[in-house]
Amino acid sequence: MEKWTVAGKKADFAAWSEQFHISPVLARIIRNRDVTTLQEVETFLHGDLSDCPSPFLLQDMDKAVATIKQAISEHIAIRVIGDYDVDGICASYILTKGLRLLGADVDTVIPHRVHDGYGLNDGLITQAHQDGIGMIVTCDNGIAASKQIALANSLGLSVVVTDHHEVPFREEEDGTMTQLLPPALAVVDPKRQDCGYPYSEICGGLVAYKLIQAMNSVTETKIPDAAMEELLEFAALATVCDVMELRGENRIIVKEGLKRMKQSANLGLRALMQIHQIEADRLSTYHLGFVIGPCLNATGRLDTANRSLELLFSSTNVEAMQSARELKELNDSRKNLTQIGVEEAEEYIQKYGIEKDNVMVVFCPGIHESLAGIVASRLKEKYYRPVFLLTKGEEGVKGSARSIEGYHMFHKMSEIASLFTKFGGHAMAAGFSMEEEDIPKLRRQLNEKCGLTEEDFIANVKIDVPMPLGYADFSLAEQLELLEPHGVGNPKPLFAEKNVTFLSGRKLGANANVGKYQVRTEDGKQCTLMYFGNLDNFDRYLEEKFGPAGDRTLYMGGGQFQLAVAYHLGINEYKGKKELQFVMQNYK
Repeated sequence: MEKWTVAGKKADFAAWSEQFHISPVLARIIRNRDVTTLQEVETFLHGDLSDCPSPFLLQDMDKAVATIKQAISEHIAIRVIGDYDVDGICASYILTKGLRLLGADVDTVIPHRVHDGYGLNDGLITQAHQDGIGMIVTCDNGIAASKQIALANSLGLSVVVTDHHEVPFREEEDGTMTQLLPPALAVVDPKRQDCGYPYSEICGGLVAYKLIQAMNSVTETKIPDAAMEELLEFAALATVCDVMELRGENRIIVKEGLKRMKQSANLGLRALMQIHQIEADRLSTYHLGFVIGPCLNATGRLDTANRSLELLFSSTNVEAMQSARELKELNDSRKNLTQIGVEEAEEYIQKYGIEKDNVMVVFCPGIHESLAGIVASRLKEKYYRPVFLLTKGEEGVKGSARSIEGYHMFHKMSEIASLFTKFGGHAMAAGFSMEEEDIPKLRRQLNEKCGLTEEDFIANVKIDVPMPLGYADFSLAEQLELLEPHGVGNPKPLFAEKNVTFLSGRKLGANANVGKYQVRTEDGKQCTLMYFGNLDNFDRYLEEKFGPAGDRTLYMGGGQFQLAVAYHLGINEYKGKKELQFVMQNYK
């Protein structure tokens, strides 16, 4: 079930249109992205790196820079400890390469997903001490590792934390929350209550980039501009793959990073693009989030994330291409295992009636723990419920959770923290460990405390502008490109028209999984409407709405029935020919 709502945010669209030489339609869309002032419109349309905040606005950035700078001058061995997802891999690469270019003696350790789990643990600290390491710099982890950092301190290791996850907290008697910071020499995390940074929702890779940027501004040894631009590419990749909102600084970082990726000097990144036949000039956030990112992620899921790091540090094209092929093979294997995992989870849901729960707790021991997050995401998309997917780990039960709007995953887990041996995350996603015997309690308490209503389970389709298909032209379609890059927080503009008459249709592709329809609008204009969604569901909907022959009639050229359509507008170029393209996203 869906609820369609039209954005009704107000502004002087005529004035914006005149001042910035854009269509009033474009002005409305920009306002729908929570842009309010003329300066914000200017930055949204034309912002660049000069509009990004100083890294020293991050709390403790000055301490981190001073501490690491001293370690470099004293030739203290530094170890970067990251995470096994794309954000952690990119952050590790940024810190390691950046610190090396600044003269540091630095190596990198990325925990093994199965053997080590997420973030710092006692074994990693002890090993660093035995290896003669004097300083640990974390990235994309560390904010919840107070015990481990205390151990490091006791062994004479200095620790600098760079992270972006929620800070653990203690609820006081008066209901206020006191954040519990780890005992590191510096803790750089935009989620700190005392942090004055204007953008709290930045990823670990961008926090790492900010640290290198800050250090580069105060050290005598300077990182070459070309190297800083390469590091920016990985901050952009991490931002997209960690599903950060593409607003403010995040949008600028991704926009500028994409420009540089199209001419990237990084052999590993270029090899991944080549192995997937991605044309550099057509590179988009889609390719980052759904092609390149999953390949880097697959190593951390099925092998070791060090393989992705090795790819990024490739020194020859031959080495890079070999690594890229291996990563693609791993990702192909991951896709097959994921489908098997989804099917196992569906069996569990039906067997135990989990689909009736407001919060779905699914225990599937047979699913590899590295795939729990992906399977949880698939279930969340299908049932539009918060999903906790649990699997058997080497020690106890491990799980990943994915959420919906209106349900803050980390806060809700904090309310029942005693059930977890370890947990962390943010509003939309989390990871955790627990005892198997507590799973029934987890299911019961999550549902008792969820605070969700039936309204929360209706997916909200947000229409930017109600607009007849016949209103669109090339000028508007070209202006829409000014809104890129698209992603969470800055979705591709969605238009809608009621009473669109479907005249005929046919299925395209080797698997007949693309729909192409001739439609007529209320003003009598005809156009082609494409659909890349689930055709089986669409055909089923037509049968339910127009009778058993509804879908078959359409594909036999005798449709003549009406639907409301929500669609994207773009320009399709094929063999040098450009034409307007309308892509249906939703229907009712």
